[in-house]
Amino acid sequence: MWFKNLQLYRLPAPWTIDLARFDEQLARGGFRRCASHEPISRGWVAPRTDGSLVHSLAQQWLLTLAVEQRLLPASVVNQETQERAEAFELEHGYFPGRKQLRELKERVTEELMPRAFTRRSKTQVWIDPQNGWFAVDAGSQGKAEEVIEHLRQCLDDFPLKPLHTQLSPISAMADWLAGGDAPAGFTVDRDCELKAVDEEKQTVRYVRHPLDGEEVRGHLAAGKLPTRLALTWDDRISFVLTDKLEVKRLAFLDVLKEEAEKGAEHADEQFDSDFALMTGELARFLPDLVAALGGEAVESDGGALVAAINAATLAATPVTAPATNPAATTSAGATAADRLLPPWEA
Repeated sequence: MWFKNLQLYRLPAPWTIDLARFDEQLARGGFRRCASHEPISRGWVAPRTDGSLVHSLAQQWLLTLAVEQRLLPASVVNQETQERAEAFELEHGYFPGRKQLRELKERVTEELMPRAFTRRSKTQVWIDPQNGWFAVDAGSQGKAEEVIEHLRQCLDDFPLKPLHTQLSPISAMADWLAGGDAPAGFTVDRDCELKAVDEEKQTVRYVRHPLDGEEVRGHLAAGKLPTRLALTWDDRISFVLTDKLEVKRLAFLDVLKEEAEKGAEHADEQFDSDFALMTGELARFLPDLVAALGGEAVESDGGALVAAINAATLAATPVTAPATNPAATTSAGATAADRLLPPWEA
């Protein structure tokens, strides 16, 4: 149950919804198997066997969304449609037109759907109602939005917002690489991706390679910006930070998992021990990550981000070129730092 990715969002801190009421509303979208005619079905299941839809421990909540999908390859549908179209031509003397083909394909899909195999996947959600954290263990924002949309359909009120920071991840990562130093509590590891902002999108990837040399700073000076950077926090959690403020390849180091295994005699105790240790570490890690990115961005009364935040991000410490390599500019004369994107456009 250890999370491998974090798509991060914010709730009011504290989020004052009663647990029993939350669990009751969640039941509106409980999971049921795909009907014979349905291509996909999704709903909430108990995170732990024989548990409730919300697993609560020490004011930390865990949800699990199950998705069942029928596997009906397009190639199978197209092949069957083609064979029936050819049979139609032999019988009637002409090949079916575009509208007839579309209707024939829909009919084939309806007939084959009940015979298709199903595949089920699960996505977990961690909620810290006291501190306002909402995190989805998903590798993409699209998958996280699927979970959030289903949750919105269940709840009467769901005041969720994306997490925004004063500095864009691109600006902060560029500064760390150019300066050769990570913020307090963090260390820069040996994986990184740098991408140019021009039409060609030239990309350089480093894997298990030192990132504190002149070569990396030369790429920064030439206009490439970091889109992924591997980091370690407090010698306890390693992860990759992306330009979209996603936390990927999240790995809790062995010492933590060894702590969780101590004293657990059966599966339920182990589950609770893992969950308690994971959420305890994340509750410490996330504020430090936000602080490393300049703190959380404040919203104006109208709900739009304050314009000054954008200016502050763009005015972040510029990338320093090595002495032997002059700073590259765009055709308009802007340096790499001038072209950093704010977090909501990255």
